[in-house]
This record gives sequence, C-alpha cells and structure tokens, in this order.
Amino acid sequence: MDSRTTSRRRVLRQNRVLWLLDRLERGPRADRVIETVRKGVRALPLGPGRDLLHGRQLGHPVHPLLVQVPVGSWLSAAVLDLRSGRSRQTEAGLLVGVGLAAAVPAALAGAVDWAELHREQQRVGLVHALANTAAVGLYAASLACRLKGRAGAGRTYGYLGLTAVGLGGMLGGHLAYRQASGANHAEEVPHVVREGWHRVGTVDEFPAGRSVRRSVDDVPVLVVRESGGRFHALAERCSHLGGPLAGGTVEDGCVRCPWHGSVFRLSDGWNVRGPATAPQPSFETRVVDGHVEVRLRGQDRGRRAGENGHADGWRIEAEAGRAHGEGS
Repeated sequence: MDSRTTSRRRVLRQNRVLWLLDRLERGPRADRVIETVRKGVRALPLGPGRDLLHGRQLGHPVHPLLVQVPVGSWLSAAVLDLRSGRSRQTEAGLLVGVGLAAAVPAALAGAVDWAELHREQQRVGLVHALANTAAVGLYAASLACRLKGRAGAGRTYGYLGLTAVGLGGMLGGHLAYRQASGANHAEEVPHVVREGWHRVGTVDEFPAGRSVRRSVDDVPVLVVRESGGRFHALAERCSHLGGPLAGGTVEDGCVRCPWHGSVFRLSDGWNVRGPATAPQPSFETRVVDGHVEVRLRGQDRGRRAGENGHADGWRIEAEAGRAHGEGS
C-alpha cells in the first residue's frame, strides 16, 4: 500500500470524537432519565424568571455568559496553583470558592435551556451536565482540602476539576455549534427573501383568525387574517428550534409555537415569551386587486441606506435602532 492510499484512507476515516458524539446523539438509553429530569425542570416555579434565565431580554441565551465566571475563576486558580507561596494558595482557594458560587446560576440557566431542546440535543446536554456536575464536586473537594490546610490535595482535586470542565466545555461547544442549540433559526430569512412585494394568495384563501402557511422564495411564511380584515405575516419557522408556527395557537394578537411554547407578536414578530430569544422576521402586508402581498419588513430601508452612502446609512440605522428601543 503506497503512502497516497494511506493518506486518502486517513482523510476518509471519521474523527473518533465526532463518531462517539454521533453515537451519543442517537443512543436512547438515557431517554427515561432525560424525560424525568425535563419534566422536573419544567415544573420549577420560576415564573417570569424563566425567560430571564433563557436570556430573552438579552437577545441570546444567557447560559454561555454565566459560565464565563466559574470557568475563568477555576482556570485562574489553576494558574496560581503553579506558583508556590501561602498567599498564592489562599488566593487560589478564594477563586475556587467564587467559581463554585457562580456555578449555581449558570447551571440553572443551562438546565432551563436544556429542557426545551430536541431529544438528540438533550442526550448530549445530559453528559455535558454530568461532566460539569463532576467538576463542581471535584472543586468542592478541592476547597474543603484547602480549608483544612491540605494544599497538595486541593491542587490535585482542582486540576481534576479543570479536566472535567474542559470535557463539559467541549460538549457545550458541540451543542452550540454542531447541533445549533441556542442559535437563531430564523436568522437567514432576510438573506434569502428577495426585495419587493410577493403575492401569497387571494383574500378568500385566508379565513379570519386562522394561520395559513405560504412560501416566499422557498421561505415558509405564516399569514394570519384578523377578524377586522387586517393581515399579519411572519417567518413560519420558529427562531428557537425551527418549530412550525402554522401549527400553533393564534390568540390575543400572538402566535404560540406548538413545540416549546415560544410566543410571538403577530404585528412585528417580537418574542413576548421564551424560550425563544430572537424575534421572528416579520412582513409588511397589503391587498392589491383581491390578492394578499407581503414584503419583508425593513428591506426598503436597508436599500435606501446603501444608495445614500455610508453616512446616511449609519444615520438611518441609528434612527431605526432608537425607534425600536422606544417601541419595546
């Protein structure tokens, strides 16, 4: 076998880590545990705090932001543990304690997000949580040893905890980037839909109070006609995980996703309730000769900004941002 054939086989061979992760995604062994934990997390009496933990007000999941504190504290403690001296060890112990305290809200935010994911994502997320739980246990043991004056054991437990954190971080990255948990699943809509008005059907094709699914440039669009005759149109795939909003409930000027319960305002797509952290792209509507037409909201403004030059473009975008802030 020549070297070229060997090299080709190495390229075609699947990465071992990705192979294991793919098996983890497909394996149903832990599904009973997952379902029990999921129900428990959903039953927590968090009230409005649930949306806060999802990061709806922030515009993206808050869990990745919160984990920076424990991970940063523990990594800093590991660096200090490389240096000798009693003061360094005291500082390292303090950082271990800070990381343990900060791990609590980070874990709660992660659990709330995890309970609203697809099952394949939850399988990876369960192992991610177990790795981080092991890290917390190891760091708790590290802190206990340090308080008892057993600095060597404290350092050992700390480095083991950092290893567990690294494993958990790798799995978290897989969840975020390979499995797209927490990503905005409607972000591509403005880049796919062409500018201008698009006909989606005649007026009588849209019964009042019912959601109807149409397509614009291969993008599914939800169209709802109010009892008074006004039309609303949103991107039909939920920004949370791509759920079909056309199968959801329309009530009080909003539509509720049938998958995980995110609620969006029909007038502008604003996400009034999580777990979605991003709004739905919305469309302007009009009726021409008995036909309903839709146009992606804001496209004409972006085109004018480009035609008027960079300075005017910045001015228009800034004014739009201020208007949106005042409206919310």
